[in-house]
Amino acid sequence: MSGLVDQQVALITISQRKDFLAANSARRVATPGFVLLVRQRGDDAQTKRLGITVTKKIGNAVVRNRMKRRFRALARELIAPDGVAGADHILIGRAGGVERDFAVLRVDLTKALARAKDVAPTKAGVSADVHAKASHRPRPSPGRHSDAKA
Repeated sequence: MSGLVDQQVALITISQRKDFLAANSARRVATPGFVLLVRQRGDDAQTKRLGITVTKKIGNAVVRNRMKRRFRALARELIAPDGVAGADHILIGRAGGVERDFAVLRVDLTKALARAKDVAPTKAGVSADVHAKASHRPRPSPGRHSDAKA
């Protein structure tokens, strides 16, 4: 019983908007049922914080609350013991998450946490692979008539 209590104490709920906005520039891992954002806070605390967002696009209040309950259960089970220490974890619900089996969501979150741990965050909180992808964008080609006016 004490192991369960220790896991619950380890997760603190994020409730301030500024913390959600700060996490928006963090490492983003998308799955069919949710998007996981993991942001290192940069403070000395090793506590794990959890935020859950489910918008009205997902469904009515009953559907949104059901999804949030499922996310809280997943977080107690997986993020508390295996999450990134000293980081904020944000779960953003997607439309496919309501119908997904709980066991599939569990596997998705396990894989998402592993992917989030693989990439070391930079100073700005954006992972190095995001910068790498942004630098490989093709340049727009000059139009057909760009040399005509020269």
